[in-house]
Amino acid sequence: MYQRHEIGKSGEDIATEFLQKRNYTIIKRNFQCRQGEIDIIAFDNCNQEYVFIEVKTRSNFNYGKPIEAVNSIKQKHIVAATKYYIYANKIENKYMRFDIITIYKKRICHYKNCEFCL
Repeated sequence: MYQRHEIGKSGEDIATEFLQKRNYTIIKRNFQCRQGEIDIIAFDNCNQEYVFIEVKTRSNFNYGKPIEAVNSIKQKHIVAATKYYIYANKIENKYMRFDIITIYKKRICHYKNCEFCL
């Protein structure tokens, strides 16, 4: 369990650096509430959008590819946590999107504007 936590944290660190180099402002990491967790909340300065990002890191494919881990149950938790964050922070009439960043070894894939199953 500890090793998995360390891999996840390392992936979030890599994703944060990746985003900052691409003109994103990191607003919050590891936002948690009863509804779920959001790994990274950022603001895309180029597109003027709030971005709610799930990060999945893998050191091997024993449990599948990283993108496969963002299943419909995980998506529902992310959406619920996002709704709470929007409500709690009084964010209204702003552009928002969901992204997924996957990391496997040194390869980073950034999936923008993901359509989540609701």
